[in-house]
Amino acid sequence: MPRLRWRCRRGMIELDHLLTRYLERRWSAADDAERSVFLQLLDCEDDNLWRWFAGLSQPPNEELHELIERIRELPPR
Repeated sequence: MPRLRWRCRRGMIELDHLLTRYLERRWSAADDAERSVFLQLLDCEDDNLWRWFAGLSQPPNEELHELIERIRELPPR
């Protein structure tokens, strides 16, 4: 998991917090399909991620959109 934690580190601290929050609170309980979508999310560019998390634009597919909403709903630390 250290490698995955490193992939959650982005150019923006806000994204770092969102992605790490998911990793710490949800990853272990996620099924293979959800984990696959999270890995797909980690492959996206930071500027796209920020726009999607901020609600300024929509991701290209419904699976990413649903996961982003779940991550946004996770309570802060």
